[in-house]
Amino acid sequence: MEKIKIVTDSTADLTRELIEEYDIEVVPLTVHIGEESFKDGSLTLDEFFERMKKSSSFPTTSQVNPQDFHDVYKKYLNEGYKILSIHISSALSGTGQSAQIAKDMLESEDIVIIDTMNVSAGIMISLIEAGKMVKAGKSLQEIEAEVRSHKDRIKLLAAFDTLENLVRGGRLSKAAGAVGGILGIKPILNIKDGRLEMKDKVRGTKKALKALTDFAAEAKVKPGTEVVLIHAKADDMVNPIKAIFDSKGVSCRIVPVGTVIATHGGPGFAGVFYLEA
Repeated sequence: MEKIKIVTDSTADLTRELIEEYDIEVVPLTVHIGEESFKDGSLTLDEFFERMKKSSSFPTTSQVNPQDFHDVYKKYLNEGYKILSIHISSALSGTGQSAQIAKDMLESEDIVIIDTMNVSAGIMISLIEAGKMVKAGKSLQEIEAEVRSHKDRIKLLAAFDTLENLVRGGRLSKAAGAVGGILGIKPILNIKDGRLEMKDKVRGTKKALKALTDFAAEAKVKPGTEVVLIHAKADDMVNPIKAIFDSKGVSCRIVPVGTVIATHGGPGFAGVFYLEA
């Protein structure tokens, strides 16, 4: 049986529980607030948003350095592992490119790099399914094929209080972001071809929640997989959505996002992610 190590980056927003359960190596991105820099995961969301309020500078993020991936890959190759490295959409971050550079540096055919064309829980779902397959003794080729098949099957919808963070971080166009500046308008986004796009816009939090609960009610989730609800200090948004999946007998996990995703999403956003049947 092949020894397979799963590697990812911190934008997957994996919980400590999942990291330990599936023995996943997480390589962190970096968040910059003013003159200070923090590895993703080193601050709680409360600490991050408090620092953000006090700072005169808008927070920024930077991708993983290729050398960081190189060191991780080399360590596990030396231990006899084959590596499956699963990452954030290349349209949203250069982190996957850094992973590819590291693979090229090592000139190893035992490293497989996958661009999920997704973000946050969209990556997490693929990691969970990959982790299950590693535990089941599946080959690297089998796991790679399954994860690549998720590209068009992981569905998401997210509601935002504001699009300012996404626009200022360059993850959404200024034209699309202008909608978020209209008083009371809550933008609803999904992902297409690895990029965030405007799906709808509604007025008020109640209608934003309804958009997400309608999405949840209509979801056709692959049996045996988990729905993941992400949020940035928005428990009031995700709890009603979880109740819908609970009533359908679908396993559902609520996960607060990390600081990199919070930098771009801002406080108060929530999203629904699932693997389609």
